[in-house]
Amino acid sequence: MRFIEVETKNRTADFINRLLTVWESSVRATHLFLSDSEIKKIKEYVPQALAGIAHLMIAEDDRGCPGAFMGIKDGTLEMLFISPEERGKGLGKRLLQYGIKTYAVERVAVNEQNPQAKGFYEHLGFQVYKRTDLDEQGNPYPLLYMSLNI
Repeated sequence: MRFIEVETKNRTADFINRLLTVWESSVRATHLFLSDSEIKKIKEYVPQALAGIAHLMIAEDDRGCPGAFMGIKDGTLEMLFISPEERGKGLGKRLLQYGIKTYAVERVAVNEQNPQAKGFYEHLGFQVYKRTDLDEQGNPYPLLYMSLNI
């Protein structure tokens, strides 16, 4: 897998749709607390987020197929999604370490109901500093705000 930063002008509809496939498969594998209808509702907003995020990094294979991506804005990891086929191979760790080194990532928010994500970030040096009862859209999914403890 190689990492590529995709500039805003190169985020075509086809490109966004390929990342949307990675997003959905990742969410279905990790966000077990979401219903099918909730995933479909959230999915409507993902293309806009992908198109507008300041720094969008993808990991793609030799055929140009994305296996993971992350989005960063102002030192915050806004999104990190890995296709189920690529999970457990160190790709998320490598992406996050790249984000820390290159874009000074020091914050992330994770769903409390996603203990694997919380554990992943803790393993890489992040600690919870705040909890909310609702997510950013006002849904009853508590968020854990984490910061890098270096």
